[in-house]
Amino acid sequence: MDAFLTPSAAPGALAPRTVGQQPAAAALASAQAVAPLPAQNPGSLSTLASAQQALLSGSALGLAALACQRAQRRKNRGGRQQARRVGVAVAAGKVGCVGIVGSSGAVGQEMLKCLEERQFPTEKVRLFAKRAAGTVVKSKFGDITVEPFSVEAAQECEIVLMAVSGSFSEEFSPQIGGGPLNTAVIDNSSAFRYKDDVPLVVPEINGGKNSEAKLVANPNCTTAIGAMALWPLHQKYKLKKVLMSTYQAASGAGAEGMQELEDGLTAYVKEGAVSKPEYFAHQLPFNVIPQIDAFQENGYTKEEMKVTWELQKIFGLPDDVKVSCTAVRVPTLRAHSESIVIETEEPVDPAEAREVLSKAEGVKVVDDPASLKYPMPLNATGQYDVEVGRIRQSLIFGDKGLEFFVSG
Repeated sequence: MDAFLTPSAAPGALAPRTVGQQPAAAALASAQAVAPLPAQNPGSLSTLASAQQALLSGSALGLAALACQRAQRRKNRGGRQQARRVGVAVAAGKVGCVGIVGSSGAVGQEMLKCLEERQFPTEKVRLFAKRAAGTVVKSKFGDITVEPFSVEAAQECEIVLMAVSGSFSEEFSPQIGGGPLNTAVIDNSSAFRYKDDVPLVVPEINGGKNSEAKLVANPNCTTAIGAMALWPLHQKYKLKKVLMSTYQAASGAGAEGMQELEDGLTAYVKEGAVSKPEYFAHQLPFNVIPQIDAFQENGYTKEEMKVTWELQKIFGLPDDVKVSCTAVRVPTLRAHSESIVIETEEPVDPAEAREVLSKAEGVKVVDDPASLKYPMPLNATGQYDVEVGRIRQSLIFGDKGLEFFVSG
């Protein structure tokens, strides 16, 4: 998630050069009328934070799994030319190699951890990082020597996960994609999210043909978490309005944000006062900060507008479906939560909606108020499914409205 640093470090948002050079996707046309598309801050840690949370919800590895399936389909189709294109034999549903660029950072480490925990079907993993080059990382895939990055080396993998800044990805991801093995690149930065020709993918929602692209973008974590619950409801009842308020953990600001929260609490215990914030604009312990990222001209922050822009693109929403978000940083370590209110085209019954959500891939219904069971970040931390609960009829929108709470 994009972290709001100090006021001096958060300039006013301008339209990014990636959009300024070409028209945005048609699905984003109405969103652009609301506010300019976001300025990209390649040097910030927002890329890492966003990628980390996306990985925790499984999106990036889900995309990698789709790429694996694509390679397997090539194997099943047979043919010498196709076999040469894949290069490394894909045996028993496995790909030859998965590469992680930026492997020494918090997100890169999380990627490797997730590959291990999910027993991802790859013969080997290659790690690329500048400062860590030459070091050896012990993993379930064996001892891995970290390599300096090069396009040629990355193209020796069928799948490459990018855990790097937006500027680095913008330069090198298109160069890596394709090549002798038809390498699939999955980028967790914001560099390509709003480009017409790059799919913005949540695998459970719009994987399919999008997995055939040689470059795929991963959405912002706030969007991905909410989308998991909103998509099955949209399929059944058709969304008309989405009103979201978020409760975003310190982990959304990366390792530095989490450390500042812990340090502030430690200082309070030892000295009776929270230490001065250095990463956030205000102290986070015993506080909430109703701003994440820079303010836009319309009064929303870039983090909030990402939800509008990205849901429009992922869902293919028509212009008359309106999405609004208020994003708040809260003093929890991991996992974000969201309160969501929707208005639908069709009447929605809470019991039926609960059943729809219970059958949705990547969603876990936790909704038993009598037993005090509902989604909480403490329970959602480290889990791949998004928890959904507090499902109830909306007092505002009546039988064509629903309210619920998610954590993931």
